[in-house]
Amino acid sequence: MPRVARCARALALASLLSTCLALGCGGVQGVGSYRYFERPAPDDPWSRKIARWQDRERAEDAAVEAGGPSASTVAAGPSAPGGSSPDSLRAQYRAFRVEHKRELARELATWLQEEAKTHYIPDGPIDRWATLEETLAKNGDDCDGLELLGYQFLRDLGFRDEVFRAIVYRPSDNEHHMVTLWFEDPRDPWVIDPTGAMTTGMPHMSEVAGWVPLKLFTETAEYTVEGTSILHPRSGTDPAPAAPAR
Repeated sequence: MPRVARCARALALASLLSTCLALGCGGVQGVGSYRYFERPAPDDPWSRKIARWQDRERAEDAAVEAGGPSASTVAAGPSAPGGSSPDSLRAQYRAFRVEHKRELARELATWLQEEAKTHYIPDGPIDRWATLEETLAKNGDDCDGLELLGYQFLRDLGFRDEVFRAIVYRPSDNEHHMVTLWFEDPRDPWVIDPTGAMTTGMPHMSEVAGWVPLKLFTETAEYTVEGTSILHPRSGTDPAPAAPAR
């Protein structure tokens, strides 16, 4: 991910960020504070970078499909329980699905954060978002490549309309990062951080202090998160994986 030297900012910008933090811009947000799926502005600085990755990822997907069947997916199932009884088959089926989807996503987060300790490869001075195939062929990448493993895995297993790639931002040190957001709750998604630099485990976005969401996107869609005003892409590297717990 892009990066700017943390200590080289002008005093005016430092003062602006301090004021923002004092007003609660960079702290824990309440549930529903963000409007996640807003149309991006015509001059959004992230749009061109997102579009370049989308084009390359779709091209690779088309090449895979041309060579044979794609990975099987799990049927989405009902989005709401039917009938009035909690003992009905429909209600029990939905409860089973919800719990096991959460269990699967938590296991994915744990596995991905562990793999990042040995497969994290910084981009260096030139930032380029990898496709999934590029990440696998390279045997690793930084957060924007490793995040694809979790994002694609969940979508292949039937989380398709609920899972998005997300750019998040930490105002305290001007850090950007890439994570997967799972919108089981449309107002407060689960966070799956590929490297553990933002968070470990799988908390809700409202439970992660100091970070704010900026952008959501897939291979075919892009959204701006309203409630956040700092959208500047930066050049450099993203946060490294968190150190192992002691």
